Amino acid sequence: MTYWIASSNRANAKILDQKHIWGVPKRNKNLMHRVKPGDTLLVYTRQAKEDDTLHPPAITGAYEVIADPFEDHTRIFTTPLHMGDEVFPYRMKIRPVAVFAEPLEFKPLIPDLAFITNKKMWSGHLRQAMREIPAEDYRLILRRAGEEV
Repeated sequence: MTYWIASSNRANAKILDQKHIWGVPKRNKNLMHRVKPGDTLLVYTRQAKEDDTLHPPAITGAYEVIADPFEDHTRIFTTPLHMGDEVFPYRMKIRPVAVFAEPLEFKPLIPDLAFITNKKMWSGHLRQAMREIPAEDYRLILRRAGEEV
């Protein structure tokens, strides 16, 4: 089993929760050969401002991949302006493992995460759609969120 951190915006994290599908952009097609049923994704949402509220970067939950990745160009995700007409066509069906009641703020985790090797420029580690992380980082995040490991 492989553990992944999947970067998203808040709108697409909600779609993931509703439809139980995760998608990555065309430029990340190579990831689909590495993702397997049984792998687990932690969903990371970037900092965002909604009305007068600033939401910090956070982990919203853990999800298990339940089928082989597939390609589908149906538009179901919200495309950020800088990504043009991207539809995130490389997709995987998932099931919730642990959806956090409250998002777990990410910045306090940084000093303890092994996959974040540059603690000052940490956001560079989360710029791709998905990144493999060590099992100990996965377990640490679940513990901090109050979930059983």
